[in-house]
Amino acid sequence: MSDVRAASVEGDAVPLLAPTDGVPPVVQTAADLRTAAERLAQGEGPLAVDAERASGFRYSQRAYLIQLRRRGSGTVLIDPIPVTDDMAILGAVLNPLEWVLHSADQDLPCLAELGLRPAALFDTELAGRLAGFERVGLAPIVERTLGLSLQKGHGAADWSRRPLPAEWLNYAALDVEVLLELREAMVTELTKQNKIDWATQEFEHVRTAGPSAPKPDRWRRVSHIHTLKQPRQLAAARELWLARDEVASTRDIAPSRVLPDSAIVAAAAADPKSIDQLRQLPVFGGPRQRRSSSMWLAALRRARTLPESELPPLSQPHTGPPPTNRWSRRNPAAAQRLDAARAVMAELSESLEIPVENLLTPDLLRRLCWEGVATESDAAEQIDAFLAAGRARRWQRELVVPRLAVAFETTDQPPT
Repeated sequence: MSDVRAASVEGDAVPLLAPTDGVPPVVQTAADLRTAAERLAQGEGPLAVDAERASGFRYSQRAYLIQLRRRGSGTVLIDPIPVTDDMAILGAVLNPLEWVLHSADQDLPCLAELGLRPAALFDTELAGRLAGFERVGLAPIVERTLGLSLQKGHGAADWSRRPLPAEWLNYAALDVEVLLELREAMVTELTKQNKIDWATQEFEHVRTAGPSAPKPDRWRRVSHIHTLKQPRQLAAARELWLARDEVASTRDIAPSRVLPDSAIVAAAAADPKSIDQLRQLPVFGGPRQRRSSSMWLAALRRARTLPESELPPLSQPHTGPPPTNRWSRRNPAAAQRLDAARAVMAELSESLEIPVENLLTPDLLRRLCWEGVATESDAAEQIDAFLAAGRARRWQRELVVPRLAVAFETTDQPPT
């Protein structure tokens, strides 16, 4: 790897087309998994980790390939499907280590399902954000820091396919080929910018965040559902979505491959009363959907017979502050606080070269501005407590609390 980097110092980025040690065979048995775990245990330092899912093809977000690399151990590719019940063998070796991932929050959940959880974390994508890099995808960061060019690959492919094509495995192995060296480069960069402690806090936040809470009324995320203007139509869309979700979950197929969103909206709007009417609609007349006509029609019938009291409201029940374009009318003081807060956050973001959303999540800032602080108490203490309760990290609070306290004090002054 060092020779490749040296070749790129005075020229364009050097294409990285194949792993240094070649593409290893995929581990598919408990015996091979044990051998791989022993090999990784003999390595040293952090562990480069990546996982491939089949989003867009499967309902689940399980891992269909795991890529690992450690100095002294080389690269290991694991098919977790046939060895799911044996993953404790691997976890015993991997879990005490620091993992290096790119966009760790994308892969940690599917790895946790297999009992794999890191003791420490380094996220190269998040490191790039904190370092002020404009482009934080793996390929741009690798090119900027290591002088290597990663080719576009198969990240959006159906990784549940078996056997996996050789070119896909080559792509997968390359994804962890440079992560350890990239980690070193980003540590150097963050240290130079005096941001390494901030990054450490962020990595720990990601590591311990746990799975996101399920969003309520997920059916409302159907594309173009806003074109349905009547509660009964929304009920139809909901029943169709629920029927689709059950099929997708049972068969482990991405919901869009069972029935596209456009078909749900079309059927909810048209409300066909018979199979013939249903099949006149786009998609429903196709050979794959004709076999499910009775199921879709039953979903529409359920919506049609619901009592008025059980129909969904036109808009999703709202929690928290209203949309900000309504603040000036409903809460003028909050609107002023938000304007002042956004100004100081933008200034801080520019001076530190860190995106505003990485300094403080926009939702937390909006909630703080909406609720405000009690003027008779210390504003900084109140703001700090509010942000801490919202899981803002210490480094974030140290930076933003004094500035927000001044901004709030200015906006909350009584008129003279």
